[in-house]
Amino acid sequence: MADLKLTGVGKTYGGSVEVLKDIDLDITTGELIVFVGPSGCGKSTLLRMIAGLEKITAGELQIDGDVMNDVPPAQRGIAMVFQSYALYPHMTVRDNMAFALKLAKKSPQEIEAAVGRAAKVLQLEEYLDRLPKALSGGQRQRVAIGRSIVRDPKVYLFDEPLSNLDASLRVATRIEIAQLKESMPNSTMIYVTHDQVEAMTLASRIVVLADKGIAQVGSPLELYETPENEFVAQFIGSPAMNLMAGEVVGTGEVTTVALPEGAGTITANIPTNADDMGLKVNVGIRPEDMTVTDGDIYAYAGTVNIVEALGEVTQLYFAKSAPEHEPVIAKLQGIHTDVRGRVMKMTADPSKVHLFADGRSLLYR
Repeated sequence: MADLKLTGVGKTYGGSVEVLKDIDLDITTGELIVFVGPSGCGKSTLLRMIAGLEKITAGELQIDGDVMNDVPPAQRGIAMVFQSYALYPHMTVRDNMAFALKLAKKSPQEIEAAVGRAAKVLQLEEYLDRLPKALSGGQRQRVAIGRSIVRDPKVYLFDEPLSNLDASLRVATRIEIAQLKESMPNSTMIYVTHDQVEAMTLASRIVVLADKGIAQVGSPLELYETPENEFVAQFIGSPAMNLMAGEVVGTGEVTTVALPEGAGTITANIPTNADDMGLKVNVGIRPEDMTVTDGDIYAYAGTVNIVEALGEVTQLYFAKSAPEHEPVIAKLQGIHTDVRGRVMKMTADPSKVHLFADGRSLLYR
């Protein structure tokens, strides 16, 4: 078992610089939890607090019911894989993976068996006698992961392990980490990344960190389909969700919003009541949910300023309606290279329209 519980956890430097506060999170055995957030949000700091490399200045950390705040890192049953491989260059793959077990004075038979099991899981068996300099970047990262596996820890911590790899290696190694998790269903993993694709494809649940705390916790699709607030709505998804100022002009099981920016209206499958009439809202529509219309009901009308033809999709960037506004983006299936300079009307299915008031989704009121 490797259940992990954070209760009111916070981190302050120098008694006055608060980095994290009131972090409450329950992680159960078998989950792969991904921490994401903007640079400086504290995701790596939180990971290091769990590892014992940073002191917890408020709250409590439990692993399997035992309080770990003051337990040394080596006694927490945790293994950490860093952004840097940190392999010993003069040691073979076998010796790198076995090093921690030798320090723990395990028998040669135990060490050989543990290294063999890890090498098989990570497909490193044919590389055991090579030095790190004879390996690719992806293979080196697998050795670093193998060095953790042989210790049989309760919890695996990954601190942006793929950020030093090029794009193609990142994809291949990400798939290998996903397969590793499948082969170790009872292991608990916590993974820090700034890459949304890694988060969406690897995570059982994603923890979005912002403003010193947790903005939302949920499965990848929960965060994508039903974000609790504007920050999560725009952070999850690429390009970011379009947000357009509007005003509620019709209430009930379906809400109608007028959008003066685009001189259009849109309906959303979000219930409101009579008291919401006239409520100022931001209408959120993901670029991939925008569709072209010639009808009288549309969310936005604007001039296409930039066209990015990517093959299977084309991204349209509309001219800003005002300098302070973000450009509206539509992602259309197929190739549309002849629309630059054209005025187009865009709409969306009511089930794909999000409404936010004071930064929070109306679904979570």
